[in-house]
Amino acid sequence: MAGHEFSEPPADRKRQVADPTATPRAAEERRHSCDPAFRHGVVVGFDGSTSSERALSYAIGMAHRSGSGLIIVHVANRLPTTVWAGCEPPVFVDVPDHRTEVLGLELACADYLAEVPWILVERGGDICHELEEVGREYSADAIVVGSTHGIVGRIFGSVAGRLARRAQRPVVVIP
Repeated sequence: MAGHEFSEPPADRKRQVADPTATPRAAEERRHSCDPAFRHGVVVGFDGSTSSERALSYAIGMAHRSGSGLIIVHVANRLPTTVWAGCEPPVFVDVPDHRTEVLGLELACADYLAEVPWILVERGGDICHELEEVGREYSADAIVVGSTHGIVGRIFGSVAGRLARRAQRPVVVIP
């Protein structure tokens, strides 16, 4: 996906091929390795809404001031299969979400992202869990999210509130 483009990586940073004889732990570590340019960066949740646009603006400034990379995370929708197939127990499936591609193209054309290196990460699942997981993988210095307004946030609890209660790193909530 579009983002900050790097030239050919040095030989010591080339992607490793999975070793079939390696332990599952070693394969897990290889899968979660990330570009050092984004280590200790700023993670921001983004879905194209007005509040996430404000969070993105703040996160860009934060990353620029700290000289770090920006990890933009879009969490795709997941629905229980019981809604569709009536089976038990509820199993979650990823719903095709082409919104990430659209967001990536919009971000690639955005002039305001030219000042910081950035990447777009797509995940599926619970928003709070996925933002915290990406923050852990990149050893992020902070997670920035927009506040939730409306009845959905009051009924189910806002993403910002749930994330602030459980996160292992600072959470910045932008109104």
